Amino acid sequence: MENKIFIAETERLILRRYKKEDVQDLFEYLSDKEVVRYEPYKPQTFDETEKSLEWRIGTDEMIAVELKNSHKMIGNVYMGKRDFEALEIGYVFNRNYWGCGYAAESCKALIEQAFSNGIHRIYAECDPNNKSSWKLLEALGFQREAHFRKNVYFWKDEAERPIWKDTYVYAKLNDNT
Repeated sequence: MENKIFIAETERLILRRYKKEDVQDLFEYLSDKEVVRYEPYKPQTFDETEKSLEWRIGTDEMIAVELKNSHKMIGNVYMGKRDFEALEIGYVFNRNYWGCGYAAESCKALIEQAFSNGIHRIYAECDPNNKSSWKLLEALGFQREAHFRKNVYFWKDEAERPIWKDTYVYAKLNDNT
């Protein structure tokens, strides 16, 4: 079954499924340690990016964000299906495009689309240290519902002890459900 490529369009962006030709643009941001600083993975090699791209092409949950004017793929939004008609949202963007409003523009379009399709709740989890991320969520109308203390870890120290991290949980409800 072929996935529909086009998902949504905004004033400046095309939101679509990933394609093989995205490998260089994807590598450009997944290999950047500052971009993946709060992600559960380290900067990726080109080979790792190729494997990641295969997975992204095969899932409906990863949405590529492309600039309309240049057709450069500059980031992605994750919309994962969860229990009780909820979605989990996340985003990762090329550092060269931070501060331009592209994450907000793409998330807003996808949130509106999800709510119009009957989704009841969209939530996000983020590191409290990632102020840009939770400020974006607040600007999008999400409310902080929780601050979990030392509830997750992605890495271990030299003695193989978990490096625990806190998590903020934000959510936005569909007023029409």
